[in-house]
Amino acid sequence: MSTEHKKATVVLASGVFDLLHLGHVKFLEEAKKAGGENAQLIVIIARDSTVEKMKGRKPIIPENQRLVLVESLKVVNEAVLGLEDFGIGGVIEKVKPDVVALGYDQTDMEQRVKNYVDNKHLNVKVVRVGKFEADELDSSSKIRKKIVEKFS
Repeated sequence: MSTEHKKATVVLASGVFDLLHLGHVKFLEEAKKAGGENAQLIVIIARDSTVEKMKGRKPIIPENQRLVLVESLKVVNEAVLGLEDFGIGGVIEKVKPDVVALGYDQTDMEQRVKNYVDNKHLNVKVVRVGKFEADELDSSSKIRKKIVEKFS
């Protein structure tokens, strides 16, 4: 009898995950499914400094708290803070994923990941997770807007 086990498929997902909401959970569930049965989901949490560079403002929830929140989700096997320099190559080299799962709105990131994977001749599948059925509070910006409307 062979004791050899099939290596688990490692799926890499990333995001800010500020004001954690149902859209985030659905994204992570679909990302993990992209790796098939027994997939391991590793999630990179964007650093506060990276968010500030990308969006021009700091997240509401600090990075260490966003990390703990995402890591506590049942679907997530491991969550780690992103690299300060935000090089996608550095993340791929460190995690060595079999699959990189991206959100429906991450078109720029998709091209960067595909270019990196192609240039390095890596056997990494890049998948996009579709947009989910619209929900009233399915994005952090909708949640912020609702809070402002409710309390102004």
